[in-house]
Amino acid sequence: MALEMKMNLRMSQQLIMTPQLQQAIKLLQLNHLEMVEQIQQELVENPCLDEVAEPAESPQDLPDSGPELSLDTPDNGGAAIDWNTYLQNRSVSDYRGGGSYEDEEREQSETVLTRAADLATHLEWQLHMADLDQESRATGVILIGHIGDNGYLITPLAEICETESLEPDHAEWVLERIQTFDPTGVGARDLSECLMLQLRAMGYTNAIVLDMVERHLPDLQKQDFKTVAKALNCAVEDVVDGMRIIARLEPKPGRPFSAERPQYITPDIYVRKVGDDYVITLNDDGMPKLRVSNYYKKILQQKSSGNKTEQEYIQEKLRSAVWLIRSIHQRQRTIYKVTESIIKFQREFLEKGIKFLKPLILRDVAEDIGMHESTVSRVTTNKYVHTPQGIFELKYFFNSGIGSADGNAVASESVKDIITKIVADENPKKPLSDQKIMEILNDREGLSIKRRTVTKYREMLGILSSAKRKRLY
Repeated sequence: MALEMKMNLRMSQQLIMTPQLQQAIKLLQLNHLEMVEQIQQELVENPCLDEVAEPAESPQDLPDSGPELSLDTPDNGGAAIDWNTYLQNRSVSDYRGGGSYEDEEREQSETVLTRAADLATHLEWQLHMADLDQESRATGVILIGHIGDNGYLITPLAEICETESLEPDHAEWVLERIQTFDPTGVGARDLSECLMLQLRAMGYTNAIVLDMVERHLPDLQKQDFKTVAKALNCAVEDVVDGMRIIARLEPKPGRPFSAERPQYITPDIYVRKVGDDYVITLNDDGMPKLRVSNYYKKILQQKSSGNKTEQEYIQEKLRSAVWLIRSIHQRQRTIYKVTESIIKFQREFLEKGIKFLKPLILRDVAEDIGMHESTVSRVTTNKYVHTPQGIFELKYFFNSGIGSADGNAVASESVKDIITKIVADENPKKPLSDQKIMEILNDREGLSIKRRTVTKYREMLGILSSAKRKRLY
């Protein structure tokens, strides 16, 4: 069979992700803090961008920058725009969206933070205050370096001695000194030793409790008190009394010195009620306002000045600057529209609370505002809204529904809230099984839900099973 080459002409359509379209999609997914950082970076990299201080405008008053930017169709990247004419006839104004209200009404916090002492620093301070020779202090510094954030010695002592060329008996002696430091229980090698150190520091001598901590922690964790009582030849009541004492001990002595700090959420949108209506305000705190540099506009308009390479560079940067501002305009308008649609669907939630949260899917909002589901998904990712009911991620308002006796669906988040309240009100000595919770939901709340769904929601909420929630002490 002979091989030959042929030329065929074929027409087809395809979606081309231009750099401008990719930038627009990227901006749409950023939250407030990431957006501020991105704009600051663009100000550094693009000399054609200027930061100005002008009054904020509402999304409805943002200047019309031509056809709406569609994230679902290709764009020509602005190649057909006459930039000289564009820059002569208009300037790019403030992109910031949202109405304004009194600053003192916005929930803000200004705090002065100081660095708290970590566990290692706290232990080293006590080490240097202790009556130890120089060699013991040097050994102690090495051992403290192997104590984790929870307060436990995370590396076997034998391995430390081998790696650091320490004498085992001396290292053991220094470790015992460290175990007398504050917080009580620090430097332990396992949970049993940690609890024993605390009991000894308390001067506790009850043999049953000491034996429970030393030999029967696994059975105590399973709440198998009968097995422990049989092994210790004592009454179950004695084991329960001992468990009450053990429950007051600290299993993680390093917890007060943990470096973990709460992560504060900065809302991207504020929703507040004014009269009978809800007002949407986009958070623009710290967000620079941009415009195209007049200096570079004049350079571009003077065609005779500069060489061709400079003109092309300036034109490219000007195109990038204008596209960035148009993309930010569109981002703000899109966020506003999506939030407005969510409020329309979830108005009862804003008025009355989580019990009135309605089932909602991305398609509902997408059809309401005339956008694609993928666009709505990008807008609601990693963005938070401050409402009269609290601060929620925009994704929170989208959830599946559970059927009810009256034929109306109940949002899954509402069901989770009901399960949380049911568990909180149960008798800890007789916790409710998933089957019993299902029956309560079906009979008392009028829901149509299966036991496996209750189990799934319980696990999502981080609630233990009934066997592990049971308390006899």
